[in-house]
Amino acid sequence: MIGQKGIPFIRDGGVERHVEELSSDLVLRGHEVSAYVRPRFIIKNKKIYRGVKLISLPSIPTKNLDTITHTFLATIHVLFKKVDIIHYHGVGPSTLAWIPRIFKPRAKIIVTFHSIDRFHKKWGRFARIYLGWGEWTACHFAHKTIAVSESIKKYCKEKFNKDVVYIPNGVRVEEVSEADELKKFGLEKKSYILTVARLIRHKGIHYLIQAYRKMEKTFGDDPKNWPGGKIKKLVIAGAPSFTDDYFAYLNKLAEQSPNIIFAGFQVGDTLKQLFANTYLYIHPSEAEGLSITIMEAMSYGTCVLISNIPENLETIDHSGFSFETKNIDDLYEKIVYLLNVPEIVVGRGERGKGFIRKNFNWEKIVLETENVYYQASE
Repeated sequence: MIGQKGIPFIRDGGVERHVEELSSDLVLRGHEVSAYVRPRFIIKNKKIYRGVKLISLPSIPTKNLDTITHTFLATIHVLFKKVDIIHYHGVGPSTLAWIPRIFKPRAKIIVTFHSIDRFHKKWGRFARIYLGWGEWTACHFAHKTIAVSESIKKYCKEKFNKDVVYIPNGVRVEEVSEADELKKFGLEKKSYILTVARLIRHKGIHYLIQAYRKMEKTFGDDPKNWPGGKIKKLVIAGAPSFTDDYFAYLNKLAEQSPNIIFAGFQVGDTLKQLFANTYLYIHPSEAEGLSITIMEAMSYGTCVLISNIPENLETIDHSGFSFETKNIDDLYEKIVYLLNVPEIVVGRGERGKGFIRKNFNWEKIVLETENVYYQASE
């Protein structure tokens, strides 16, 4: 596995979670799996995790060079290993997949197209051009290309005339312990609205804060005036990723609001309890691959309100609610409506949990990925 920052999932985003679950389940099915990781994104001195061998190599830790320098070193390193499959994750890493195609021809190259990264607003002009080329390489350098959403599969067909394999992201439906972790944020069950994301501009957190501040301005400090008769706090779980300027902007938007909580990056029981006990989960992103955090929220029976980009809508199938992307007023109106109808919120949450169990379980995803490996090797 090449392209991810590190496993276990202790920092960063959906690609890392995806690789962790896929790799560990492949090990359980009898395969030998190695994952290339970056030292600052892993538990110190960890060599094996859930049966996956971790190969730690350095990188140049800047926004534009971190991934590509690490991918280059991993690609050179893997040329000297006995492997059958080299699986690149992301369109940026796939730009180097030509190296093993030439110098390790017996290995089969798989690329997972996780998202259309050039749409992400953190990138400059040159990076966007490079990532655009990466989309072409993801479809042409690989023996098999996997798309994590139907939208990306359609995009590959329309833009590159390439038929790729659709295999979505997945989540595990897990039991959650008592909500004791909420106390450190001053929260109680169903007393808050939640969003979980890296604090980068295309995740749209600024739209959510602006909609929430509009609620504060409209309904004031008296809980009796709020929809549902109680003030619901806004909890933002996540950390910047080379985007400290955007984080500063979000803090400026949230200034003087006692009801907006920046919870920082969270994993483990704390994150599970935040998902399981929120009244409503909101995901206001402008661009995605297939959001694992939306599916995670749904897996806990939590009702979701998401921006209406195609990649997000794939995850809910009438099990949640949507608003027009980037439209603060529409987001505001949908939040107010959902705060007033708790019985509908609960019902949609339960429906969503069943939808996730059926369509996005890791057992099915691993079998389908394994089948892609075998097809590439024929």
